[in-house]
Amino acid sequence: MTTTTASAKTLEVEQNPEKAASAKDDTSQVLGRLLGYMAGGEQRSRFAGATVFRTIGLLGLITIPAFTGLAINVVSDPNGTVQDLMKWVILALIAGIVYLVFSFFAERVFSDLATRGLYRLQVHLFTHMQKLSLNFFDRQPIGELMSRVTNDTEVVSLFYETAAAQIIRAIIQILLIMIVMFILDWRLAIVALLIVPVMLIFTAVIQRIATPAFNKLQEELGELSGFQEETISGQKVISSARRQEWADEVNELLADGVYDVGTQAFFTSLLQYPLTQSLTLMQIVIVLVAGAFMVLAGEITLGIVTAFMAYAALLASPLSEIANYTSTTLNAIAGGRRAFSIIDEEPVVRDAEDATDYEFKGGQIDFEDVDFSYVPGRKILRHNTFEAKPGQKIGICGPTGAGKSTIINILTRYYDVDSGTIYIDGQDLSKLTQVSLRESIGTVLQEAFLFSDTVMNNLKYARKGATEAECVEAAKQANAHEFITNLPQGYETMLTERGSNLSQGQRQMITIARAMVAQPKMMILDEATSNVDTRTEKLINEGLQRLMEGKTSFVIAHRLATIRDSAKILVVNGGEVVEEGPHDELMAARGFYYALYMSQFKGKAPGGEEATDVEFIST
Repeated sequence: MTTTTASAKTLEVEQNPEKAASAKDDTSQVLGRLLGYMAGGEQRSRFAGATVFRTIGLLGLITIPAFTGLAINVVSDPNGTVQDLMKWVILALIAGIVYLVFSFFAERVFSDLATRGLYRLQVHLFTHMQKLSLNFFDRQPIGELMSRVTNDTEVVSLFYETAAAQIIRAIIQILLIMIVMFILDWRLAIVALLIVPVMLIFTAVIQRIATPAFNKLQEELGELSGFQEETISGQKVISSARRQEWADEVNELLADGVYDVGTQAFFTSLLQYPLTQSLTLMQIVIVLVAGAFMVLAGEITLGIVTAFMAYAALLASPLSEIANYTSTTLNAIAGGRRAFSIIDEEPVVRDAEDATDYEFKGGQIDFEDVDFSYVPGRKILRHNTFEAKPGQKIGICGPTGAGKSTIINILTRYYDVDSGTIYIDGQDLSKLTQVSLRESIGTVLQEAFLFSDTVMNNLKYARKGATEAECVEAAKQANAHEFITNLPQGYETMLTERGSNLSQGQRQMITIARAMVAQPKMMILDEATSNVDTRTEKLINEGLQRLMEGKTSFVIAHRLATIRDSAKILVVNGGEVVEEGPHDELMAARGFYYALYMSQFKGKAPGGEEATDVEFIST
């Protein structure tokens, strides 16, 4: 993602101020959802128990100043006795022990709840992404998604681990102190709490400024992560084009944006701590002065004033903690909002309520007047009608961008059609469950994607429950067994990301073997041999022939020689099937297919005829 995208986002906010306002208004809702992962559902009883433990421990803590004040009254009273003094001292010690013991158990439970909360959020986020339709990933840069899965959950993790439990403790402590203050002396309690509204006003102002800043910070981090992921993935292109300096400049520009926004966000939120400390000191001075006048007037004892001094200090601690964790909380809310934007996304392609499992009856496929568009209003496929009979090999050809791969995308129902109907063995595609459909259709794509795992596990990935013997047999059928056994650890050789420690041909042969392990009933091949040398292509084609044997198969090809033996060839131009038939018939018709064929033989047919002039149309 580049700075152009950032400018577009800024323009969107300027044109939709109500959207920006709604982001501020849902702060409490996002915070509630984050806490729900930590304290909701099956965790609710444990959270309640930890809160009770925390409350009991804090009750022990806040009774210590009261006992201390009563002990001072005994000392200052001419009639005070050692027994009375020891009673309050022992009670203060017991209260301290209660605080330590119950706080220990509360911390243990809260720390476990924090870990489980992060775990539940990350699992929910990742699992939900697996359910989303491909159109979601089409419009989301991979780097941006990775930022949401990593950066955004990381700031939420910090909130769970540090801020959540401490803020809960601080709130309970403030409430208990206020109750005890009013029990001891309501007049001095009001004096002691005069400064709290001022603190709340400062907190509200700082939050109003800092919240948009933290939202912007997470967006800027997403921009930076997206650009870095894209440039690292395309490093070979950057190196060959000598654009390293450009990459450095854009990266520095985006990093500067993160720095500027981050400085503003954290500076604003961190202002709350010194402000809270200053107001707390003022609070203690006010209590001291008011208490001194009341003692001189004989309205209150010295011990009570001393207790209020301690309570003022105890009140300052949780207020300071809340201020201290404001930045952590606001940052987590910004990260949570971005994570929830994915969780709240609904899949576009969904099983119908009355969907049934696909029942294989040979593999007859019929397209009836099918239209499709990735973006509403921009047709990619128009009025496509054709059939594939059971066991036929169907070739698909046409110029780049004509809509060949799109036909495959809707056949596997990665996208739903705009109009028309697709039937598989007489069953309406839109009425079938996606799982049963895709279990029956195997695919081999132009880009062979392998996982960072062993060769054997990459083969087993195709079908749950596949045995090693089945994988080895599939590798033999795909002509991959020989080179696999020559790898350092054979089938247990660990592959690097995307299988980059293998050649393109080797990767493709493994994907063919993987498709065989899946035991599909129909096959789709999308330019499966376009990136390999002639000898490797021969080995791959042998494996493909075994894979397609007896199955209805669709083969997309630019090199028309690979589909000459197809029972039927679909010629696509401008999103429409303009011709269909076997190779010989299409050549005899001297139409669009003839022109494509001629263009691959430098304008000459086998007999030397000139190519027909036609218009190639991309959608």
